[in-house]
This record gives sequence, structure tokens and C-alpha cells, in this order.
Amino acid sequence: MTRKLHPQTLAVRAGKEQTAYNEHHQALFLSSSFMFDSAADGAALFAQQKEGFTYSRTANPTVAAFQKRMAVLDGAEAGIATATGMAAVQAAILTFLSAGDHLIASRSLFGTTMGFLTGHVSRFGIEITLVSQTDLAEWQAAVRPNTKMFFLETPSNPLNEVADLAALAEMAHACGALLAVDNSFCSSALQQPLAFGVDLAIQSATKAVDGQGRVLGGIVCGRADLVKQMAMYVNAAGLALSPFNAWVLLGGSETLLLRLERQCQNAQRLAEWLRAQPQVKAVYYSGLPDHPQAALAAKQQQAGGIVVAFEVRGGQQAAWQVIDRVEIFSKTANLGDVRSTITHPWTTTHGKMTPEAKEAAGIRDGLLRLAVGLEYADDLIADLQQALASLAAE
Repeated sequence: MTRKLHPQTLAVRAGKEQTAYNEHHQALFLSSSFMFDSAADGAALFAQQKEGFTYSRTANPTVAAFQKRMAVLDGAEAGIATATGMAAVQAAILTFLSAGDHLIASRSLFGTTMGFLTGHVSRFGIEITLVSQTDLAEWQAAVRPNTKMFFLETPSNPLNEVADLAALAEMAHACGALLAVDNSFCSSALQQPLAFGVDLAIQSATKAVDGQGRVLGGIVCGRADLVKQMAMYVNAAGLALSPFNAWVLLGGSETLLLRLERQCQNAQRLAEWLRAQPQVKAVYYSGLPDHPQAALAAKQQQAGGIVVAFEVRGGQQAAWQVIDRVEIFSKTANLGDVRSTITHPWTTTHGKMTPEAKEAAGIRDGLLRLAVGLEYADDLIADLQQALASLAAE
């Protein structure tokens, strides 16, 4: 094309692998391996002297189409797909860090990511320092001569803390480190981290990209040279995305921008309504005008996002009571679905963290996390209203 296309057009059209059959929808290639025209052709393919496909763990046409589309939506040169979001986190970290290297990470991370860092990455001799998500001075003070990567997610899970990506990119690059950002809360529809100097943009495609809670997947986008290194790691470690899941995720990407536009509108309404409820102590949503990083969120994000966290009075007992009383919200820890969900981070997504670590991350036992879907917003509000009313009644 000679003109620049809108992201919505790219979400539908970019990256398609066309075959000689001229199919309108992206073809699904359910094949573990691909044939060579000759012995010499096979040798050239394995030596990467020519482009093509040999084995689906290494590359597959359907997966390649998904990678291309997500790279375009992220404004990246290339992307590498993985079996899950956590596989994408693993590839981004372990491709570039070795024993003796130092990683600086936000302490406001998804619980499984935190467990992966402190329980597994640290076992390989990689030093880890945890710092405040939003305090740039803490990041700077943590830098060492062997610092090789900064890692965070923004907005954070579940408190919607927003990090200054441009400032962190400048800081990381000044000490020769990479900046890797988990963008699962916003997805490519709401935030393009690479535009602010980030090196690696990571997503759990299981979330908003799929949008209907069907399959697992992950994607990391960035410069072609970095993605090529990750692709070698993903291949060797067996972290490849399945062709079927890639095919489903391609379908999800086509409606990603449209879905999130409405879901963000719903989330904004719920956040504003929750603030006025007497049973609610605090609401955490980056779209609120008095959010601590409201100006930064407006600069980096197209909207406040689809996740709203709020703390009820009465601690865990009250939080569990709300979960048990809702009738529309699904009781599950997934997010990004067209169906709204509710979960209790203290005992689910961050349940394996120590109480001290949860408190340090600002997660308390009365906190609830909503991932807002596409239901009618007034119905969601009414459901929360009747559930919260039970707190006042008992």
C-alpha cells in the first residue's frame, strides 16, 4: 500500500499468508512438518539460506501470519509467538540474561510472573532487584554494572499503576540494558510500548487478543535482531504456539480494537460508579482523572483499560461475600474476555506470594479485580450494587 492504514484495517488485513487456493480467510496449517522439493532444498531451508517452513516448532504459516499481524499492530519490525503469555515472559528474559547478570523488576507484577522471577530465574544465578513501579529514583538507584534488563508491566496487575516508559527506556539504554514491558492489560489496541523506546513488548494473547477465553498464546514484538534471538530460544525450548491457537488468535485480533473500545467505556462507567459506593474504600483505574499517574496514562494509553480494582471495607470476608453474591460476573481469574470476570487477587492471582510481598505491592485482602466485558454496563452496575448491598445488610 502507498498510504498508511488505520490500525483497525491492519487488524483485519495485515500478515495474511495467502496460498494458491486464494482463500479469503487465513488458512489453518495443521501439519507438524513440511516437505522439501529436493535434498538441496532441504539443506538450504535448514541452513536458513532461503525462506520457508520445515517443522512447526520452528515455523508454521499460520503462526507466521499471527506474528506478522501482531508486529504491525505493535509498530514493531518483527514478533515471535509462544504457547502462553508466561512462555513469552520466559523467552524475553532468558534469551538475554545469563548467570551473573542483573535484572531490575517492578514489585507490582502479576503473581505468576513474580513467582517465576523469584522462584526460578533466580535459581540460574541471575540477580534480581525489585523496585517501585512508579518511583524512577528507585530504578536508578538499583542499576549495577551488570544490569542487563528492566522488566515491568504497565498498567500493573491489579492496581493499575502506570510506569513512565520513555523515562525508563532512557535510563535502561544509558546503562546498556534492555527494557521489556508486559502489555497484557492494555494490549496493542490501547498502548504501543515500542513508541516510547521500549525494546520488547510482551502480551498474553490469551487475554484481549483472543477476547473470548478460548485458547492460550503469547507474543513478543520488537526489533528484528532481538526477535531473531528469541526465536532461536523459543524453538530450542519448545515454547512454540500451536497453529490452531494462532488461527483462533488471528480471528480475535480482527475485532480487538472494536471490543476494547466498548469494554473501556464500560470499565470507565463501573470505576466512576464504584467510587460513590459507601462499601468501597478505594478504586484503582488508570482512566480516572485523579489517578496518581493520570497525565502519564493519557500520554501512553488510548483509554483507561478494561481492568478495574477496588477495595471493600471488611477485608477478605467482605470481598468473598461480594464474589459469592454476583450473578453476572464470572468467578474466574482470566481477563480480556467479552464476559466480565471477578476475582480476589490475595487468594488467586497473587496467592502464592507471601503476605509481606503482597502488602509491599499494595495488594490487600479486601481487594477485588474486575475485568470488564461487553455486557450492558447498567446490568453490570446493578449486579455489583446488589452484591455490595449484602455487606451493609449483614
